[in-house]
Amino acid sequence: MSERRQFSELMKGKNLRYLDERGQPARQSRVGFLLLEHFSLPAFTQALDTLVTANLLRPALFAPRTFGQGDADVVSDLGLVIRPDARLELAALAELDLLVICGGYRTELKASDELKALLRAAAEQGIGLAGLWNGAWFLGLAGLLDGYRCAIHPEHRPALAEIARGAQVTSEAFVVDRDRLTASSPAGAFQMALAWIKTLHDKALVEGIEDILSFEASRYRRIKPALHASVSAPLREVVKLMDANLEEPLGLEQLAVYAGRSRRQLERLFKEQLGTTPQRYYMELRITEARRLLQHTELSQVEVSVACGFVSPSHFSKCYSAYFGYTPSRETRRVK
Repeated sequence: MSERRQFSELMKGKNLRYLDERGQPARQSRVGFLLLEHFSLPAFTQALDTLVTANLLRPALFAPRTFGQGDADVVSDLGLVIRPDARLELAALAELDLLVICGGYRTELKASDELKALLRAAAEQGIGLAGLWNGAWFLGLAGLLDGYRCAIHPEHRPALAEIARGAQVTSEAFVVDRDRLTASSPAGAFQMALAWIKTLHDKALVEGIEDILSFEASRYRRIKPALHASVSAPLREVVKLMDANLEEPLGLEQLAVYAGRSRRQLERLFKEQLGTTPQRYYMELRITEARRLLQHTELSQVEVSVACGFVSPSHFSKCYSAYFGYTPSRETRRVK
């Protein structure tokens, strides 16, 4: 049996993002979303989707749950009616690590004594507190933002600054300040959730989430997986060409012509900056994309092999096995 091939350094990290953690299982983080009337559905779903995607990569890392202030259904800003899993009560706090207050543009800036008491009790129990859209206002009203930086939708900044004079109200899309997380928009909610996950888990998981969610485009996300900062402009252009031509891979001579470099110069650039050859990097790029397609789409193995420029299913299977240690047919499908 031939020795399993190893990815070059740059591509190794990208592929490790999709591997489950080895060793001791990570502690599950329990997240409660308090849905206020007219809450921003896009902000809520952006934060929730980030947690769900993390669970796709490493099952059961996060346990999300929705709450209401009462037993009734809650209407979102888009008119969609949501039935929360439970009513937010003192007993429920003991089962949470993070409580997210989900507000919206039309959410009334009014909090009952019961809600303020629950938020203060959560803080006393060491539970992290977060606010989406104007959710920070409710944290401020409960006196839980003093000494913290925070973000809130521009429409509600003056109101928050008035009731939380000890807080630093910023114009940022999101802020993660110790155990207070706040976001002013759907895009900010996504970035806030991602930044929080980064404080709990390794970089590989965060980059894996970015890869998947950039693959599933959303107007609320701004993700552009980047190359090493040290990669020069000419090499970056070559890699972009490779990435844009996976189905029909370009030859080294073609790449050299497009880059305005000789074949030898191109080989030297790859060796010096990426520690590998152009041919090997191109193969790793294609095999990595093939794995992502197998995991996160419903394309057949044959369709994936064609999409990634392999001359035949048998060649694809051989290359896949060489890198991952098993055939494409054994890859875990993560689509429903």
